[in-house]
Amino acid sequence: MSLDDAQFVNGNSQQQSVGSVDLGSKRVSHGSRGGGADSEGFSMSMSHRDINDEDSRLIYVNDALKTNERFEFAGNSIRTAKYSIFSFLPRNLFEQFHRVAYIYFLIIAILNQLPQLAVFGRGASILPLSIVLLVTAIKDAYEDWRRHRSDRIENNRMVSVLINDRFQLKKWKDIQVGEVVKFSADDTIPCDIVLLSTSDPTGVAYIQTINLDGESNLKTRYAKQETLSRVPEKDRINGLIKCEKPNRNIYGFMANMEVDGKHLSLGPSNIVLRGCVLKNTNWAVGVAVYAGSETKAMLNSSGSPSKRSRLETRMNREIILLSVFLVALCAVVSVCAGVWLIRNEDDLEIMQFYRKKDYSKLPVENYNYSGVAMEIFFTFLMSVIVFQIMIPISLYISMELVRVGQAYFMIRDDKMYDESSNSRFQCRALNINEDLGQIKYIFSDKTGTLTENKMEFKYASIFGVDYSGEKINIDDEHRGYSIQVNGQVWRPKMKVVVDKELLQLSQNGKNTEAGKKIFDFFLALAACNTIVPIVVDTSDPAEKLVDYQGESPDEQALVYAAAAYGFMLMERTSGHIVIDIQGERTRFNVLGMHEFDSDRKRMSVILGFPDGTIKVIVKGADTSMFNIIDKSVNLDIINATKSHLYSYSSIGLRTLVVGMRELGVTEFNQWQSSYETASTAVMGRVALLRKVAINLEKNIEIVGASAIEDKLQKGVPEAIESLRKADMKVWVLTGDKQETAISIGYSSKLLTSNMTQVVINSNSKMSSRQNLEDALNTYGGPESNESSLALIIDGTSLVYILDSELEEQLFQLASNCAAVLCCRVAPLQKAGIVALIKNRTDDMTLAIGDGANDVSMIQMADVGIGISGQEGRQAVMASDFAMGQFRFLVPLLLVHGHWNYQRMGYMILYNFYRNAVFVFILFWYVLFTGFTLTTAITEWSSVLYSVLYTSAPTVIIAVLDKDLSRRSLMTYPQLYGAGQRNESYNAKLFWLTIADTLWQSIVVFYVPLFAYWRSDIDGSSLGDLWTLAVVFLVNIHLAMDVFRWTWISHASIWGSIIATCVCVIIIDAIPVLPGYWAIFDLASKKSFWICLLGIQIAGVIPRFVIKMFIQHCKPSDIQIAREAEKYGNVMELSGQEIEMNPQRR
Repeated sequence: MSLDDAQFVNGNSQQQSVGSVDLGSKRVSHGSRGGGADSEGFSMSMSHRDINDEDSRLIYVNDALKTNERFEFAGNSIRTAKYSIFSFLPRNLFEQFHRVAYIYFLIIAILNQLPQLAVFGRGASILPLSIVLLVTAIKDAYEDWRRHRSDRIENNRMVSVLINDRFQLKKWKDIQVGEVVKFSADDTIPCDIVLLSTSDPTGVAYIQTINLDGESNLKTRYAKQETLSRVPEKDRINGLIKCEKPNRNIYGFMANMEVDGKHLSLGPSNIVLRGCVLKNTNWAVGVAVYAGSETKAMLNSSGSPSKRSRLETRMNREIILLSVFLVALCAVVSVCAGVWLIRNEDDLEIMQFYRKKDYSKLPVENYNYSGVAMEIFFTFLMSVIVFQIMIPISLYISMELVRVGQAYFMIRDDKMYDESSNSRFQCRALNINEDLGQIKYIFSDKTGTLTENKMEFKYASIFGVDYSGEKINIDDEHRGYSIQVNGQVWRPKMKVVVDKELLQLSQNGKNTEAGKKIFDFFLALAACNTIVPIVVDTSDPAEKLVDYQGESPDEQALVYAAAAYGFMLMERTSGHIVIDIQGERTRFNVLGMHEFDSDRKRMSVILGFPDGTIKVIVKGADTSMFNIIDKSVNLDIINATKSHLYSYSSIGLRTLVVGMRELGVTEFNQWQSSYETASTAVMGRVALLRKVAINLEKNIEIVGASAIEDKLQKGVPEAIESLRKADMKVWVLTGDKQETAISIGYSSKLLTSNMTQVVINSNSKMSSRQNLEDALNTYGGPESNESSLALIIDGTSLVYILDSELEEQLFQLASNCAAVLCCRVAPLQKAGIVALIKNRTDDMTLAIGDGANDVSMIQMADVGIGISGQEGRQAVMASDFAMGQFRFLVPLLLVHGHWNYQRMGYMILYNFYRNAVFVFILFWYVLFTGFTLTTAITEWSSVLYSVLYTSAPTVIIAVLDKDLSRRSLMTYPQLYGAGQRNESYNAKLFWLTIADTLWQSIVVFYVPLFAYWRSDIDGSSLGDLWTLAVVFLVNIHLAMDVFRWTWISHASIWGSIIATCVCVIIIDAIPVLPGYWAIFDLASKKSFWICLLGIQIAGVIPRFVIKMFIQHCKPSDIQIAREAEKYGNVMELSGQEIEMNPQRR
């Protein structure tokens, strides 16, 4: 983000509050102009609104008692921990039971405690839910203990506070709003503080905000001149601050201060925020205005919005179907039980094994018998208890564990490690890992996302003359411009390649007409900015480097360029700047500055020159600057500059226009009076200041234009090509000019030479409608070739299209295009474009960006990715995942995304199968026991089935198994289409799984039943056989589907079988439990082993046959690629290529 993205977000004082736009709470106008009034709701935060009594707070400087007398403001103690010792248990349980499934299992456990419904032992029935709750509670408790420890360290840090006219050390947690605080160099700011004075005579303080927004560049903050001279220990500091109520906007602040009868305006440059660090300033003093939980840093610590994966949403649909199955099974059992009771009603009192009467005491009473109707009802509830695991409780905790494991391997992937920034991949949202495998649309920012956002000055157009000739690499011929300061050599930290002719002319001074124009141009570059020069040491004590710190990479590049040509910015304060001009040190008074805003799209500074003249220097985007340039003079220069700008943009360079004019004393006094009136206004301050700036920035004389190169990141063209081969549509949304965006489109391979460009540039709704209709008539037919179309549309057209009936036409046109390039778009328009696709298709969307202007787009998309680049961490803080380079998107989606989706899809279906097969076995048994819901399988085996017997292999295989190698997935991007087509999880697979489940349950139940039909075997022995058979079968079923065996896979699958055998032996060895010694007697017979083996063979044969048939007769792309991996060496030697299925849309 930079001044070329200018019309939308301020490069020097960004106005977007991270997370402050709630796209889901109300309708927002995505089509608003970047510079229009409609966009103010986005770009203007609370800090830029007028202060009224309802939205303000009063702070008495150095009087905390009076400040907190009427309203007790928050103390400075912070608490990020969620729980206390007393609240942990109830609150944690309350949060866990937000999951409906947990409530379901809780109800089941409660029902089982009732005597009429007790099927399992009361302890056994609550064990599964207890384990799940306990594991989650332990995890939450550990995380909260770490938060408590961090809070304790933070709250007990010390700082100097003015108490009884002396600065005394005080703990951070004891600071109150209204107290005067003093902090020194390298100290962290304890709360949000309005500066009163600093060690610098001009009141400047340098602040590092890396802890707040990730930006390492220093920012300047200023104390007001009226409070600078006050010495807190000697002069009683009194005053009243009226400021806005606490809000989340870290880039804005609005307040008034009354000191000695003077009304002063306060803005973002007068406040330092909690978490920032004081740098290059010995000390600073200020008054606390927001403390503790009300500081902007704490208000922004809520994290990104919660999202639910598409796979989990579809899984819930299948869980509803399983619930229907459960109800159906219970209804069948209860109805059959009712019929049986009616048929045998006369014999119930004497029937063996059925106890209607209790004869153990007199008088004789009914023994848990309440009549046929109630017995049917109780039978239904008991059936729910017995068949409860049809809804897999273990699935939820398994999914969490699998996602943690997947996140670990994504984070540790060296292929996504960025050496330049020393940053690894970040997984900020664990619940949508599998969505990475189903992406269809990618929406990308350009600056800082596709490009490096490391600007390099390339060309200049000065008074109509193009300087883009022979270049000199200063590393080769000389070491560049330097100055002597106190016997030391000062050099700019960054080297710049300079134009040979321009360098010679700049060194000739103002003696010639060309030299004077060049002087004005580079002076404007060196002066019209908010860059802070920082002098840093080198290994040579006689040499220093000047590091230009600023929030805008464009400004840094321009100031370094000015220094390379002999205009070296040496010093900046709130009142003046010092520039070394070809060895002559010159001081300019900074008489005023209008920083950039999204309406004007430019910034201006008023300089007082040594000769007494006053000039205003303006720079900004060309669309904004040419509206204020005086066209009555130098028309040929203006036209030449426009031509140069077009040629610069056509090769992908970013451009800015510079102008200036001289101010008369009267005009300056009028401006000063208007500015003071506007800046101290209680109501309408923002609008008044904007009006003052617009009145000043007129009749500007053009000075020239600059061209800056923002190079593509490494691997971007190859990444986009791979993503498009994977049948993903890449849309680039940028604030750059159309020519620049198109040039970058070609260099990044988003656009190709054989594409037909459909360009829509409209300035009205009628023309937008006409352009869309013409494009649809020409290219919208079914015979159009999608791969040969590219849509290019500007933000002005989107103003009239988004949030109107034209959206549908835009969607139809864009759907027929292989690439879409949106230029000059505002932040909310980016979100609107994402919403355009989300609202009209079921395809998954991904948005990737690096700046504050990408936050709304990132939050709107199904998956949001932040680039941790040059523009701070606004995008990262709002994202689901974060990484250092755009090219990492390829391994993230094609490799990890594919693996995550395939594994999770299989795991969900396997969990459904694993639990359902056990339930059906219990159901078949009920049909042979008079519908009494007695179970041959012991209650402990029923409980341990999904918790111990079969749980570990599910998780381990879902974390470690790989259907294809990384090499294959990267070599053949079209394999990614399996996720887009839902091949690993769909309704067809669900019903096939249910059919296979039915067959396997029938085999497991009926083979032993018929084998022992005439024998004297008891129910406990049959139950043990069924338990071992089903555990063996589901693990062998899983083993058949494992793609890559590792020792961990072997240990988990075969270890689970061994663990089951051990548990069954232990349970049968306990005399007090039913089925004592059953397994020992059963295993001593040959028929047991024959049955066990026969069940496994018969159970898997249908699955094996169908799987072999499909893989040989109708192989999927995945199967083809797996065979290619197996026979890869042979195919490489013979020169054969892999032929896969055609893409299905």
